[in-house]
Amino acid sequence: MRSLPEIRAALESCYAQFEALCADLGDAEWQTRSLCPDWNVHEVVQHVTSIEAVMAGWLPQDDATPPPFEKAAKFLEGTDGPAVLVEKVRGVYDSRRADLGKLTTEDLQRPSWMPTGRGTYGRFLEIRVFDFWVHERDISTPLGRKTDDSGLAAEIALAEVEGSIGYIVGKKVGLPDGKSLAIRLTGPIVREIDVRVDGRAQRVEHLEHPDATLATDSTTFIQLACGRIDPQAQIDSGAVSWSGDDEIGDRAARNLRFTM
Repeated sequence: MRSLPEIRAALESCYAQFEALCADLGDAEWQTRSLCPDWNVHEVVQHVTSIEAVMAGWLPQDDATPPPFEKAAKFLEGTDGPAVLVEKVRGVYDSRRADLGKLTTEDLQRPSWMPTGRGTYGRFLEIRVFDFWVHERDISTPLGRKTDDSGLAAEIALAEVEGSIGYIVGKKVGLPDGKSLAIRLTGPIVREIDVRVDGRAQRVEHLEHPDATLATDSTTFIQLACGRIDPQAQIDSGAVSWSGDDEIGDRAARNLRFTM
């Protein structure tokens, strides 16, 4: 888990990026279909901010009780118009900034309910960074808007995928026993992710001679892992390529999705 200053800085960066994006959207852009299935841009902003509204002023007391999700409905009241939504977005993020300013390192260790199961409040906040980072690109990618895909928030988002790499390669890609796969992220976050199957798929420190090597950029990798973009389109454009065992490389390129 990241330190309190890192988590605070990453979330504050996410808030600032969403505020700036919302303030700059034109009427037609609010209705543009996002990468998130069944949601347009307006609905993505409603969703991601309603969860922060739920978390405002809340600290977990145990790892079984979820935050007060009933507050989401109250936040959504009257947000059908972009102007009202933008104003409420600012208010929620200001409240969350105040919450983050009061947090202690000990608070990060509080047992907490999380979307992925029981954990700690710090891990829950890291998942929120991941959620924000992915949803920002759910909006910006179809709108053709540039984003800064480096930095701390991107590192935390990538770490969420890396943490499930054994499951992704073993179960989703279906890498056979005794085989290995090297994933090379070329930027903006440069990373070497090596996985070998020895009874089960697990990350290893280094593969000298992997059976296949998959190459892509870190943003494409995360979006593929989240099921946001079409693998075939990325293969056709050259954004994803592989070398070595053609069958393994092809299978890896098409089956990275582990969440939605």
